[in-house]
Amino acid sequence: MKKNVPFVALLLAVSLLCGCNDAADSAPPQPSAAPSGHTQKLTIPTELAYAKGTVLRMATGCGSAQAGLRFDAETAGNGVTLADGVTYRAGDLKPTWAEVEKRLGVAIEDKYQGGNADEELAFWAERMDEIDLVSGSAESLTKAGEAGQLVDLSKYLDLMPNLRAFLEEYPVVRLSVTGNTDIGAFYYAPYFDGVNDIVRTPLMRVDWVEKLLDGKGAFSVPASGVLGETYYYQPYMPTSGTILVDVVKPDGTGREIIAKNYDAAGNIIQKMNAAGELSGVSAVNMLRDYIDKAYGGYYGTKRSDLFVGQNAAWDADELVALLRCVAANPQTLNGTDSVQGVFTREDGNNRYRADLVRLAGLLFGVRGLESRQDYLYFDIVGRLHDARQEADAYRALDRMHDMAREGLISESFLSGAEMSSEQMLERDLGFMSYDSSASQTACNRTKLQADEGERYMAVMLPVACWQDGTLGSKYMRFTESWRSVATAGWGISREGVANDPDRLCAALRLIDYAFSDAGMILMSYGPDAFIRTNEDGSYATFSFNGEQTPEITEAAYAELWEKAGGSCSDYARRYLGSTLGFVKSQAFAYQCLDETGKVGAGYISTAIGLGTISHPELRTARVSRNQWYTSAPTLLPITRREMDLLSIHAELEEAFSQRENGRNLFVDMIVNGSGAPGTNAAERFAAEVRDSMGGSLYLQVMQSAWERLLACYS
Repeated sequence: MKKNVPFVALLLAVSLLCGCNDAADSAPPQPSAAPSGHTQKLTIPTELAYAKGTVLRMATGCGSAQAGLRFDAETAGNGVTLADGVTYRAGDLKPTWAEVEKRLGVAIEDKYQGGNADEELAFWAERMDEIDLVSGSAESLTKAGEAGQLVDLSKYLDLMPNLRAFLEEYPVVRLSVTGNTDIGAFYYAPYFDGVNDIVRTPLMRVDWVEKLLDGKGAFSVPASGVLGETYYYQPYMPTSGTILVDVVKPDGTGREIIAKNYDAAGNIIQKMNAAGELSGVSAVNMLRDYIDKAYGGYYGTKRSDLFVGQNAAWDADELVALLRCVAANPQTLNGTDSVQGVFTREDGNNRYRADLVRLAGLLFGVRGLESRQDYLYFDIVGRLHDARQEADAYRALDRMHDMAREGLISESFLSGAEMSSEQMLERDLGFMSYDSSASQTACNRTKLQADEGERYMAVMLPVACWQDGTLGSKYMRFTESWRSVATAGWGISREGVANDPDRLCAALRLIDYAFSDAGMILMSYGPDAFIRTNEDGSYATFSFNGEQTPEITEAAYAELWEKAGGSCSDYARRYLGSTLGFVKSQAFAYQCLDETGKVGAGYISTAIGLGTISHPELRTARVSRNQWYTSAPTLLPITRREMDLLSIHAELEEAFSQRENGRNLFVDMIVNGSGAPGTNAAERFAAEVRDSMGGSLYLQVMQSAWERLLACYS
């Protein structure tokens, strides 16, 4: 119970800072009158005891027939033999769930229909007596719980020590899953696609950076392009003085401080802009000279390490200078007359086009552009802000527009044409994106010429100027791209277990076990047969984000590439039966990367472990000192009345959509800009969202919901 004291103290302190709203019409909706069969009270057992072989009817999976508890006919074929030496056939439980049966002494009856989160729950809505567990979206599960269809898990936390400890360690998660702030009810066990780990990072063609920046003497090639017909991008970083940067040592063994000395080197953007027209060769040599002087020779002849090394320290201005060099030297890099700078996973898909909005926040120190919920973030005392109503967001996107005007962002992004990152890499066209290593670096095996040294991998986050509410500006690495609870989970059918205490206890036990150390490993890696062991039978481990975590076997690694093309998620869900719910370990995902991908992701992991990357917090340690570092909850409990109020201004959500076929004004601004310089366009856009699109009302509603959450626990 030790952890519970700072948790409650934190919430009480924050609620006093925020104030509480006790108005009757701000209270959450009361549960609907429960249909017949839902009215019976569930007995709270004294322990989670049940008969061996208790049947659990499970309508649970991860969005498709292939991602269920049992092998489907397509995946199993005539029988599929896995790295554990077992041959599985259609209808057999996958290894993870066969192991669950053994460890927990239950019998699983698979009832999963194979629908997405909302479809699955909707299918069983009128037949809840036929199932014991069901998967669904967080919103739909909460709605079902409030209607009396799902078990309120908060009432059983004393019997679920592992889940309780997890929620106490990560209080923001507990706040995110709460569905009723009157009683603190929550109705589902949350799902995490990784917890307390990074999501997106910049990725670069490492071999291109090395070609341009490394070596003794001047850069010289037979042919290059020309820069400087017009420069639009202006300096973001200082033009004089010195900035100290905390970096990881080149060998990854610790931290050290290096300096950006602008008095010695000047600002590279200011110098390029002043120089006017530059050949591609001259631009590269100017950047090389800047790196040597600004860092006092720290990088030596391996100047590429400024961007792609373990000890990287690059910033937005240095990136733009590098992009200019890339754009002006296509003959050197890909042997053609053109090269594309920054691209996205799918340049014609609004969902991924929004990644450049997120990149803008990372490059220029703007909170809210990569929030866990909408565009929300906290200030130092816990008040919510919305990036759509902040002028700094529009200024950052104007900087991205300036990059676009210089041809540093892909043509397909600007036109909305269909072009994927795989095509960019296979055709040797694209230089950089902002995405996850797991989804992108498989291209090193499938799309790039490894024998010619082509490499694409995650690189260190940039140094930017962040305003964290304390005195002065902080030049640091900070990312909002931090994992928390996802918008899905598993709930227990109240009607299904109402007349069977064994099923209730078994279902609760399953959920609690999934949050134990052994359960988390099983739900990510599968059974022990897929994990490498030492001679004494203990797990072989490696360091990930500063913690020791199990290694997968060589056979499992080979199998995931053979059967799933290197996709960790496809291998785990289709073959192992893991990562369908609960907590997915990104340490498992890291091990599934190709060798080049592991290098870049390893640099990031080391930096996280050593503390040179700051991020939003799910724990209490830093939150109590500065709420700016608090992760926005993934969900907030909005009342029916508040939902009706927000529906009056539905255009706010529609105008900044992150859905595939939606429209996003932030994305449009990268393409088109916000207006003529000097017209206070950023302030005008922020004011329009606040005053004309319902932004002010939206913030009031979200702040009220947040305060109710805090008041519920304090």
